Amino acid sequence: MTAKVELKTERLLLRPFKSEDLDDVYAYTRDPEWERYIGPPLPLPYTRPDAEEYVARCLLADWTEDATFAIVLESTVIGSISLRFSDERQRAELGYALARAHWEMGLMTEAATAVIDYGFVSHNLAKIHASADVRNVGSYRVMEKVGMVREGVLRSHRRGRGERIDSVLYGILRHEWEEQRQ
Repeated sequence: MTAKVELKTERLLLRPFKSEDLDDVYAYTRDPEWERYIGPPLPLPYTRPDAEEYVARCLLADWTEDATFAIVLESTVIGSISLRFSDERQRAELGYALARAHWEMGLMTEAATAVIDYGFVSHNLAKIHASADVRNVGSYRVMEKVGMVREGVLRSHRRGRGERIDSVLYGILRHEWEEQRQ
């Protein structure tokens, strides 16, 4: 089993979730604008029991499969970011969510950069990829800022909120990451 770790950036602490994080998680997930692009299986409306279940899953998660970090700013959890490993741990999917009050401040780019570095350094990954609702420009701008390359669009790829949704795909390969770090 992979040990859970903490990562520090200039402004953030990325750490495993704690049970005490429940109120913070529930506070930011209740915002209708936050949940706008979050697809299934996230229930709507997102209730306190849903937040309890999410925090409990994070507490019990096996980090060899899913390393999920709480994003902490000034002692408050403002989001989450994760790496879900696949392909015998050669590839991982980056996923993230951030409280709306903290959008457009560069915080998610800062967190994603740290988690991508962690993935390539600590897990010797060959590739990290991510996807987003094609309408969620803010999300894929983060992917671009951390050096991911747009790989394509999957048309009508998933169902969300009663409609078919296109997903935009991004990825970064180990050699691309290494070149950026030089």
